[in-house]
Order: sequence, then C-alpha cells, then structure tokens
Amino acid sequence: MTAIKHALQRDIFTPNDERLLSIVNVCKAGKKKRNCFLCATVTTERPVQVNVVKVKKSDKGDFYKRQTAWALRDLAVVDAKDAVKENPEFDLHFDKVYKWVASSTAEKHTFISCIWKLNQRYLRKKIDFINVSSQLLEESVPSGENQSVAGGDEEAVDEYQELNAREEQDIEIMMEGCEYAISNAEAFAEKLSRELQVLDGANIQSIMASEKQVNILMKLLDEALKEVDQIELKLSSYEEMLQSVKEQMDQISESNHLIHLSNTNNVKLLSEIEFLVNHMDLAKGHIKALQEGDLTSSRGIEACTNAADALLQCMNVALRPGHDMLHAVKQQQQRFSDLREQFARRLASHLNSVFVQQGHDQSSTLAQHSVELTLPNHHPFHRDLLRYAKLMEWLKNTEYGKYEGLTKNYMDYLSRLYEREIKDFFEVAKIKMTGTTREGKKFATLPRKESAVKQETESLHGSSGKLTGSTSSLNKLSVQSSGNRRSQSSSLLDMGNMSASDLDVADRTKFDKIFEQVLSELEPLCLAEQDFISKFFKLQQHQSVSGTTTNEAEEMDGVTFSRSYPSGVLQTISSEKDMIRQMMTKIFRCIEPELNNLIALGDKIDSFNSLYMLVKMSHHVWTAQNVDPASFLSTTLGNVLVTVKRNFDKCISNQMKQMDEVKISKKSKVGILPFVAEFEEFAALAESIFKNAERRGDLDKAYTKLIRAVFVSVEKVANESQKTPRDVVMMENFHHIFATLSRLKISCLEAEKKEAKQKYTDHLQSYVIYSLGQPLEKLNHFFEGVEARVAQGIREEEVSYQLAFNKQELRKVIKEYPGKEVKKGLDNLYKKVDKHLCEEENLLQVVWHSMQDEFIRQYKHFEGLIARCYPGSGITMEFTIQDILDYCSSIAQSH
Repeated sequence: MTAIKHALQRDIFTPNDERLLSIVNVCKAGKKKRNCFLCATVTTERPVQVNVVKVKKSDKGDFYKRQTAWALRDLAVVDAKDAVKENPEFDLHFDKVYKWVASSTAEKHTFISCIWKLNQRYLRKKIDFINVSSQLLEESVPSGENQSVAGGDEEAVDEYQELNAREEQDIEIMMEGCEYAISNAEAFAEKLSRELQVLDGANIQSIMASEKQVNILMKLLDEALKEVDQIELKLSSYEEMLQSVKEQMDQISESNHLIHLSNTNNVKLLSEIEFLVNHMDLAKGHIKALQEGDLTSSRGIEACTNAADALLQCMNVALRPGHDMLHAVKQQQQRFSDLREQFARRLASHLNSVFVQQGHDQSSTLAQHSVELTLPNHHPFHRDLLRYAKLMEWLKNTEYGKYEGLTKNYMDYLSRLYEREIKDFFEVAKIKMTGTTREGKKFATLPRKESAVKQETESLHGSSGKLTGSTSSLNKLSVQSSGNRRSQSSSLLDMGNMSASDLDVADRTKFDKIFEQVLSELEPLCLAEQDFISKFFKLQQHQSVSGTTTNEAEEMDGVTFSRSYPSGVLQTISSEKDMIRQMMTKIFRCIEPELNNLIALGDKIDSFNSLYMLVKMSHHVWTAQNVDPASFLSTTLGNVLVTVKRNFDKCISNQMKQMDEVKISKKSKVGILPFVAEFEEFAALAESIFKNAERRGDLDKAYTKLIRAVFVSVEKVANESQKTPRDVVMMENFHHIFATLSRLKISCLEAEKKEAKQKYTDHLQSYVIYSLGQPLEKLNHFFEGVEARVAQGIREEEVSYQLAFNKQELRKVIKEYPGKEVKKGLDNLYKKVDKHLCEEENLLQVVWHSMQDEFIRQYKHFEGLIARCYPGSGITMEFTIQDILDYCSSIAQSH
C-alpha cells in the first residue's frame, strides 16, 4: 500500500500541487468488484483546499488516472455503518450518497480518522460522523499528552515538504558514492551518522579557536559604550541650552499669532464696513431726484428712474449675518423705506393726473371725428406714458398696492374715454349705413344696451314694425305707419313688383365697406392698447408668472385683482396674460354691445347683410386667432361672430319658412316662382361674397337646406296651381334652377343640379304627351281596336276581315282628318301652350319642337299599323310627315 501511495503522489497529485494524506482501497457496494482508491488530499498553496479524490487503475496499462474529485466541504455525512462490529462498508454523503466497501476494516478506520482530523482542522466540525466508534475518534483526537502528539502529527503533515530538484540531485550523487546505499539502508544511515558527527566536532573546534577574537571584540564594544556615554552628556547640556531658546521662541510665536489675528479682524471689519457703505449708501443726487425730481420732462424722468433703481438695489441688498442687528443699518433701511413710500405716492399722484389730463385732451379731439368714420389715435398718449414704463415696473416690484391703484384708475378713466369715442364712432357708422335708405332716420339711433342683440331681435317682430317678405339681400324693412304696410323690397308673400334692375346694389356694397371699415378701425385700436398695457404695466403677453401667497382679493366691475405686497404677483389670475385680457375687457366693455347693435341694424336694413358680416367677421376672427387665440380681440370678435352666424342661420330659416308659406294667384299663370328667382339672386350674391372665404362650409350647408326647400316648395305650388298645369310649373321652374346651378357651378349642389335636370326633362315629356293628347282621336281609337284584336290572337293581316276594322271603315276614318283639319288642330294646340308658358323662361319653342317630334312619332306608328294590317290596300294618310313639319313651322312663324 505504501508503494501505491508513493506512486499516486508522484504521478497524480504532485503535478496538481497536492499532497496525499490517506488512501483506502474500495469498491462499490452491491456491484461487481472493480477496485479503485479513495484519496484524501490537501493543496500545497494557501488557502488550503481539501478534496476526496477517486483514482482508478487503467485497464490498458500499469498506471493510474484521476476519475472524480469532491470538495471536502461538500461532504455532509460519513456513515461507518456499525460502530461495534467490524464492517468494511461505509457511506459518504456528497450531492448524493456513495456506498463503498473497503478492502479491510483497518484501511476504512484509517481513512475515516484522516477525514475526522481534516474536518476538525479545516472545516470547524462541519461534517457529521455517524455509526463511528467513539474510541476511534478519541484516538484520532486524544487528550493530554496525546493531544500534543496529534498536534505534532498535524504539524508534521503540515510541515512536510517535498525535495526540490537540487536536493534530489545531491542525494543521488551521495548514494552513487556508496555501493550499499540501496541494498543496505541501515548501514548507509550509520555511515551518514558518523560523517555528521565528524562535521559537528569540526564545527566545535572552530568555535573554540575563535575565543581570542571574541575577547578583543568585547573590549572594543566596552570602549564604544564609554564614548556613547560622553556623547549623551554633551547632548544633555545642549538640550538644556535649547530649552530656554524654545521658551523664548514660543513667546515670540504667540505674540505673532495675536498680531496676525488682530490684522485679520481689522481686514474683515474694513470689508464689512466697505460692503455696507458701498451697497447701502444712496447718493445725494438720487435722494434729491426721489424727493423733488421733475416727472414731466424726459431728463427728470430718466433721473428719477435711475434713482429709483439705485434705491431698489440698496433695499434688496443681501445683508450678511448680523448686519440686520446694527443700529446704523436699521436706520438706513428705515430711511430707504420712507424714501420709497414718498416717491411712490408722488409718482402715483402724477400718473393719475396724467390719466385725467389725457381724458380731457382726448375728449377735445372727438369733435373732428364726429363726421368721419375713424377712431381717434392714442399713439401720442401712449408714447408719452411709455416714458414712465420703468418707473411702473419699479412701482410694481416695490409698492404693489399703489401699482394696483394706478391700474384701476387707468381702467376707469380709459374705459369712459373709449366708451365715448366708440359710441360716437358707431353712431357715425349707423348714420352712414342708413343714410342712403328712405328709412335712414328711423335707424340713426338705436338703444345702447348690452342686451342689444335681444332687443333688436324683438324689435323685428314688435308692434312698431316687422320684417316681411323674403330675408334675402334685396329685402327692406316694412314699417307699419297709419295702419298701412309699405314694402321696400321684394317679398315672397307679396310677389313684389320690383325686378332685379330696381334693386339698390350700391346700398349693399356701401354697407360692406362701412362694416369692413368699422372692423379695420377697431382692430388696430385694440391691438395698440393691448401692446401699450403690456409694455406700460410690465405684463408679459406670452409668459405666465408664478407668485407667492396673497392675503386679500378685490373685485371691481367684474375684474378681479389680488393683493400681495411682498411678492407683487397676482394670485387669483393664473397669468399676466389673463390680467391683460381682463384689463382690455374692462376698458373696451362697450365694443361687443355696440358691434351687436350694429349687426342688428344691418340685419334690419337688409337681412342679406348677414352674408357680408359673416365673411368679414370670420376673416378678422381668423386673423386675430392666428396672432393670439386667447386675446381680448380674438375672444370679443369670436363672440360677435356667433351672433352674426345666428343671424345668417335665421336668414336662411326665414327664407325656408316663407317658401313654405307662399301663396299663388288663382287668376294668372304661375311662371317662374319668386323664391326660385330669389334663390338665383341669393346664390349669385353669396358666390361673389364668399369667394375664397374661410366660412365656405356654412354657405354650403345653407345651400343644401335652401335647395331642398325650393324643390319641396316648387312641387307644393305645382300641386296647388289651378290656372297653370302642374307639369308646366315643374318644367319651367326646374329648368330655371338647372340653368342657375349650371351657370354658377356650385360644387356642393352637383347632385341637386342633376336632379333638377331630370325633373325638368320628365315634366317636359309629361306635359308634351298630356297637351298633345290624341290629335287624330277617331283614327287613334280605330287603331287601338286593331291592336286589341291582335292582342287577342288574330293575325295582323287578317284584321282587315273584321267587320268593324275593314278597309272601308279605315278609309272613312282617314277622310275625317284632311291636312286642313290637322293644321287647325295644331294651331289651337300652339295657342294653348303659349297661354300656359311664361315668356321669361322662353321654353315655348322647346316645347313646340318636342310636340312636333311626338306627333311625328304617332304618325309613324299609324303608318306602320296600316302597312302590317292592310298590306297592298294602298291606303295612306291624307297628309305626310313633310306636311306636319310645314304646318308646325308655319304656325310657329305666324305667332
């Protein structure tokens, strides 16, 4: 076993830097005996790794190979099977249980004992040993004297070192020099022992021979020690001398430290004083400007602005810790506060005076604008006030209460001023709108109320006057006076006696220009004022400003402010942009009611004015929203646009309503219905107004509603007509509608155009058949009988043998319709058609040509029946197709 152990150490474990400590020859339990070796090894390098290795002898040669290795720390249990009886079996519990049978019980105990020692030393008793004899474990770890032996064994194991190459070489040389080194190991060992004793003796003699030199060396050492003592005495005296010098240097160092500290304090004190003087000292010139500076001249305003900025810097200086406790600092801060309040009062008082003076000066210029449709220019006033913009910003940051008061005063003064200017401006616009009409003076003044739209709408149906007739652009206001209604425009209820040439187109054009001028004057006025407010009151139009807490809120005329003197930021308004819009709403609160009054007036004068207003207002709203969708101008014009759109919808609804209520004369022919002509005029006017307009979709919806109402009303009138045949009413009016839609090329009404053409064609054909009737009545009855016989099954060539339909009867009937009679009948028919049709649509020749074609078709039908049912009889009509053409042409020319 020892030889195997050395062989395994040399061949397997030495190349892997491992030492073999114990070995056991085993085979697996319950299987065919194939021996292998379990080896307990440790690594030679630290940290030490302990392994259990399974080694197997190769089948093909006399060498061993490493098969499996387990780390000892993975071993959980060692089971010896029986602690009393000798049993070679034992189990090792790694990741699974391995069952082994040792070649002898002694090898088994030796291996388990080695595992126990390794567990005690390296794993701190981690492995469980079961069914192992306690005596075996005690022998492995004995107490008392044996403990040291065991420890020595472990140390021996631990101190074991393998010979290196040079040592192996020396041993080999020494063994080669002795012939019996291998054959007689004991004799070789004795030889080596004798040689070692000889060497030890030589070493002792050498040591004894050097005693004299040692004595000499000792004497030299004694002398050296004496020299050292002398040097130490000198060093002690030097140290005493240096001690007094050290004390003096310490005093000098402490004195220097105090001097340095004093200088440092003086420098810091000077720095603090310079800081306070530089940052909290206001020049005398600035103080004088704040107390007595001229706020009327540009130079004085600039001086006051610079002084105010310097004061603000002094007040906002960031004091260092402890400065606020200095009496001089408190005194200076109080002085600054007094100067701030004094200048703020003076500035607020001056600006209030400027606001009041501006109102008086601007009022004096109103007279020159009373006859012109222009608004006064506020640019000079804005230019003068913008000189104070920086002072207003200073006031906003320092005295917010006075800033807020100035804001309210400005809104009060300017709202009254703008109200006078805007109302006078709208008065001029109303006079110019109504001045060209016969009822102008009645509309020159209208009630100025914010509920103007509602009152104007009510006045349309009031007792003093009401809107009658169609609501087209040609309608005027019918006013009841002395119990008589005098219509100023065409009406669907009173099919007016006015033609298109009688319409005053200039009035509509003039209204359009006046309305556009009104909007063009208001828009720059509002934009200029909004820009001025933003610059003068330092309110950002495109940037929200956040603020800190506020303690009180105040509401004035619907405009809400919040006070926050320390922070100077509004809280109840989400942003300064909202503040601008609310100020504009307060200043120009009269614009929206006045615009609504003007719109109501325009709608009274001519309901078609709503088309002009819708287009113009939509364009201005679109322009304003592109600049700022949430601005005052955009919001106000948007609200007014809603009113205009309602008037437009009401105009369309009234047209549809009056179409439904139309009544026709029972004594005269109908012709082109008035609302059909009115639709043509409406469409032509609307197309010219809405060309390239933003609100084209509204017009398209109105077209669709109106055209359906026209279709329904035409059919209703046609059904109720007594003087004019239904087909004539339908034919003429749908022909007119088709011609109108074809000329105007309205894309959204393409389907209605096709429908109108189809209705015109169908009713033309129906009227031709109905009016033509049976011009050869007896002949027609005769051939109807012939067709009836054929339908009963009689052959066509045998019909002539029927008594009632023989050739003699046919000749008798034909003789009753000579050419002269046919021409007379056609002439009467022409006169009848001429009475039915109206001249303005000019469809007589079209209808007459269709009747000619229908008559010729009937003639050909009769000739065909004669040829088929009476072949070879030689019977023909007494007039030819050419005669029919001549008759029709002659009749048409004679009329």
